[in-house]
Amino acid sequence: MKRHLVIATAAAAALLAGGTVTAVAAGSDSGSAPQQTARQTGATGQDTAQVQSGATDDDAREAKTAKVTAPDAAAAALKAVPGTVTALDLDNDRSGLVWEADVLGKDGKQHEVTLDAGSARVLNQHIDRDDEDDSQERAALKNALKDTRTDASEAARTAASHGTVTSVDLDDDHGTKPVWEVETTDKNGKEQTLLVNPQSGNLTPAPADDNDDDTDD
Repeated sequence: MKRHLVIATAAAAALLAGGTVTAVAAGSDSGSAPQQTARQTGATGQDTAQVQSGATDDDAREAKTAKVTAPDAAAAALKAVPGTVTALDLDNDRSGLVWEADVLGKDGKQHEVTLDAGSARVLNQHIDRDDEDDSQERAALKNALKDTRTDASEAARTAASHGTVTSVDLDDDHGTKPVWEVETTDKNGKEQTLLVNPQSGNLTPAPADDNDDDTDD
C-alpha cells in the first residue's frame, strides 16, 4: 500500500512536466488510507473524468461481492504475520477481489499481506521494502500506535453500522493526532468516510470536504 508521501512525490513530478495530478481512490493501492493512485492528466482533464465516472459503481460492486469482512481480513492477516494491522483495503486486482493488509510485524518491519476476499486465504505476503528503508516513517507509525487503544479491526466494527467497510487506515490528515479513517459503502452504493478515535473508539463523520472528495473520486 502506498503512503501519502508517494502521492506527494507523484504530484511534484507531474507539475514539473506541466500537467496536473488527480489523486483518485483505486481498488488496487488505495485508500483512503485508504490508498490512492496519482494520475497525470492533460489540460482537458479527460482521463480524470473517465476514472471518476466508474469509481463509485466499482466500489459498490466490490463491497457487495466481498464475503470476508474487514475484521475477518485483519484476523487472517495477523495469523500470517503477528503484529498490528495498520491499514486494510478492499481491492480488485489480477487475482480477483482481495483484501490488502498492512501489518507492522513484531519483527519491526512493515509487511503487506494479500488475502482472498471470498475465503480469507493468504495469496501473497512480503516485506514492504519502501517502508523498511524509510526508518522515519516506520518510527512515526510505531509512535502513533503506542497511543492507540482501538485497532484497525475494532475501528472497522465500529463503522460497520454505516455500511460495508472497504478501507481502514491510520491517518494524520484530520488534526494533530492520527485517527482511524474508515471508508464504507452502503447498500445503495453511497460512500462515506468516518473517523474513529484511536483512544476512545468514538465515531464521527469526516469533514464534509473529505466525503465530497470520496464521491468525486
